[in-house]
Amino acid sequence: MFGFPKKAPTPTPTRSTPDADEATDVIADVATDVITDVATKVVADVAARASWRYRLKSGLSRTRAQFGGKLKSLFLRGKVDDQLLEELESVLLTSDVGMNATQYLLEQLKARAKRDKLATPEAIEKALADAMCELLQPLEEALDLQAHKPFVIMIAGVNGTGKTTSIGKLAKHFQAQGLSVLLAAGDTFRAAAREQLQTWGERNRVTVIAQESGDSAAVIFDAIAAARARGIDVVLADTAGRLPTQLHLMNEIAKVRRVIQKADPSAPHETLLVIDATFGQNAVQQVIAFDKAIAVTGLVLTKLDGSAKGGVVAAIARQCPKPVRYIGVGEGIDDLRPFHARDFVDALFE
Repeated sequence: MFGFPKKAPTPTPTRSTPDADEATDVIADVATDVITDVATKVVADVAARASWRYRLKSGLSRTRAQFGGKLKSLFLRGKVDDQLLEELESVLLTSDVGMNATQYLLEQLKARAKRDKLATPEAIEKALADAMCELLQPLEEALDLQAHKPFVIMIAGVNGTGKTTSIGKLAKHFQAQGLSVLLAAGDTFRAAAREQLQTWGERNRVTVIAQESGDSAAVIFDAIAAARARGIDVVLADTAGRLPTQLHLMNEIAKVRRVIQKADPSAPHETLLVIDATFGQNAVQQVIAFDKAIAVTGLVLTKLDGSAKGGVVAAIARQCPKPVRYIGVGEGIDDLRPFHARDFVDALFE
């Protein structure tokens, strides 16, 4: 007479099979391995960055003593007035910031002081540091080595800048990125340069193309051909050191560039100028002169640890802006690293 709903049957729980359990374990193990690998890489990257920041800060200690130390005492008055600006101008100029960059930074500080009502030493220092960072930021441009193979880098500079040593350090840096490297001993005017480069080659287990005597352009031409045949990723081509005022030598290095283009019409893919930071404002003139002769596309700034005038980077940013690809702050093989504007400015002010 009355119908009662039937009770739904209780679902039978599914029982995992041995294959399913094994698959689950494998997936869990793989996920754990991936997470561990990623975490390890992140920790290693953070540690390396922290180590570099420490070395950068140590390397810039002389500049910081000249620059940052004076600024801190200057900013104690806690206001941006004519007296502060006048004294700040003197500090910037004696740190080789250059007149153009100095005027830019002073104008920036005045504008920020008016806009943000700066009234503490910390606020004034931060405003100047931020203005400096904004000035240098356009120079921070990573080198893309994947666009060509072999990627040919022509390296120039005056004698004594650390050009050949920088090549050895760059070779190690590129190898750490998993790239194969070949060195061209194109500085045929100085026998010691060839021997020095061969020593770096042996240390990094990198092939060096060299001749006992001969034409620099011919050596580099042969090196590019060898790199192409061997499937090498990067060619670092050394050239003879020369002074920008020696017109016939500047014409010679321009000839080297033209010969490189015969070996590879798209090369050189990067033309690096190595600059000694201790040269101060003279470094700016070198950039202008070499750029006119060989179309400089990037800079390597060396010996910042031996200079109290690291402000030359700011002068370059205003007068002849070229990407600062790498900076050197020591003699160690790992003391040449890509330029980061914020890290550099922090090391100057901290």
